[in-house]
Amino acid sequence: MYKSILAVVFGSLLISLGINLFFVSYHLLDGGIIGLGLIFHYLWHFPVGTTIILLSVPIYLLAWVYYRSFFYNSIFGLIISAFFIDLFTSLSSHPTQFAPLNSALFGGILLGLGVGIMFRMNISTGGLDLLAQMFATYFKWNVGVMIFIIDLLVVVAGLYVVSFDAFILSIIAVTATGFATTLVTLDMKDH
Repeated sequence: MYKSILAVVFGSLLISLGINLFFVSYHLLDGGIIGLGLIFHYLWHFPVGTTIILLSVPIYLLAWVYYRSFFYNSIFGLIISAFFIDLFTSLSSHPTQFAPLNSALFGGILLGLGVGIMFRMNISTGGLDLLAQMFATYFKWNVGVMIFIIDLLVVVAGLYVVSFDAFILSIIAVTATGFATTLVTLDMKDH
């Protein structure tokens, strides 16, 4: 149980740092629910973490009906990661000294590591990651690959919110996220 709590806290911290230090500064998108939360943030200045929770409700209802163990294993990850993202939002007002490309890579790697660490403990951050985890289990695919596909779809949907340069950097960031998540979860047989 302590390992699970540590995985959620450490993974959520990495996710929050990736979003607030590297993505928001350059108006980059992520995929999944975080990407949707960023789109809402860029359009209407909604808090990213709070938006993530609200957008996750339908997916949690689906998980409650079909994958109740995923529901229980991800609710804590959703709440803590969303809380950390909103808690550390002030970091986004201090742009990093990294170039945009490096920010996309470092931010994506941090997100992927955070998500992957939680997945290794069968914990999800909820949202579309939870949906990816359910699909990966059903189809017997690697969860990192599923997240990569869903994330790319969200980034493409967010093209109208960001510049073309930020869009290209967002694709790079999502690729880095998917790569890091896949590496961390590579030897997982069940998910």
